[in-house]
Amino acid sequence: MGENFMSEEKIGNRNMVVLGAIIVQLCLGSIYAWSIFQKALYTTIAAGGLYEWDKLWSNLPFAAGLASFALFMIFAGRWQDRVGPRKVSTFGGILLGLGVALSGLVDILGFGSGMIEGTIYLVITYGIIGGAGIGFAYVCPIAALVKWFPDKRGLMTGVAVAGFGGGALIFNYVEQFLIGFYGGIIGIPLIILGVVYFIFVVIGSQMLVNPPSGWLPEGYTPPTTTADGAGTGMMPGAMIRTSSFWLLWLMFVFAATAGLMTLGNVVSAAGEIDTLVETLQLGALIAGIMSIFNAAGRIVWGRVSDKIGRISTFVSMFLILAVAMFAFAFVPTGTSWIVVTVIASVIGFCFGGNFALFPSATADYFGSENVGKNYGVVFTAYGIAGILGALVAGTFGTIAGYSLAFLITGVLAIIAVLLTLGLKAKRGE
Repeated sequence: MGENFMSEEKIGNRNMVVLGAIIVQLCLGSIYAWSIFQKALYTTIAAGGLYEWDKLWSNLPFAAGLASFALFMIFAGRWQDRVGPRKVSTFGGILLGLGVALSGLVDILGFGSGMIEGTIYLVITYGIIGGAGIGFAYVCPIAALVKWFPDKRGLMTGVAVAGFGGGALIFNYVEQFLIGFYGGIIGIPLIILGVVYFIFVVIGSQMLVNPPSGWLPEGYTPPTTTADGAGTGMMPGAMIRTSSFWLLWLMFVFAATAGLMTLGNVVSAAGEIDTLVETLQLGALIAGIMSIFNAAGRIVWGRVSDKIGRISTFVSMFLILAVAMFAFAFVPTGTSWIVVTVIASVIGFCFGGNFALFPSATADYFGSENVGKNYGVVFTAYGIAGILGALVAGTFGTIAGYSLAFLITGVLAIIAVLLTLGLKAKRGE
């Protein structure tokens, strides 16, 4: 009787962790909806905008958020491996809500009228504080699910982080509505969103719990470990001394730069290609469709990798990403927004796969026992990619339009393929 009760309790916990993970990740994924705010900041006064910041400056809060996200995930991974996911994720929700709500004071304090002062303020509040909140909360659902679902590691990681991609879909429309409702200002919408993020991340965090030590699903026998370390307990210090780590890390940098550059600038880039984007206010629709494919890619590529292996999946995904980046680079001005949306959706689909494959590969190669802290280190690649993406878009987008930016990031995707082949040769897979 006691054994049956415990079994049912464990199964219930496993399913509740999935629900909590999705709630948390939906809110965290709102960072990808920055392109709506970026558009409001970038639009010229002549075109009805209120701020008229340039491309590079309007990208910097987004870049700072990504960098802070990645940096603080290192500490979050270590902390959650020690105290469990609930406390760390709750703390992340508080920080995220606080950072975003404080960023909403940009107009009230008068910083919105000054590009430099406004950017510095948004970098500190939305970027550093809000990004830190995402970093603390993000790793917790992933680390818990890897432990609860060793039999479906790729798929369940994909399901969890699909919420992150789906969050951008929801909040693209919420942000566009709020900015329009408040006459083009970004301050009040940010305050409202900060409160929403705080409430829902804290609620979702209460559902996150680790399984009992040594627990395995009924009927599941773990395969012989592929971890580089003895057993499954490799620590970050040992991990970073392996060539597998550095190949994996560089793959993540180059592939994520392509996707992040597109996510942060797709609305502006689409508007330059087809004037109907501006006329019909299609920005949220385009970014939203891309977000759907971003979310779907996390589940599909995760599932595929469980079937055909991580390496083969990485190669396929990076090749498709490269083709899509080159296609975006050579789309002529005047092309229909529908074609642009299709290309952006393929990029989003491949970009999303990174967040199912890299946590799974980290657990495969370096063990699942310390996956929180290990993936925190691997994830620093994402922070570097966020900065690179903003610099590529802001610099080359200003000098030569977005075509050159897409061309450069397409080349980076090809380099990611070559690095993957190097990892395959090294591991003999």
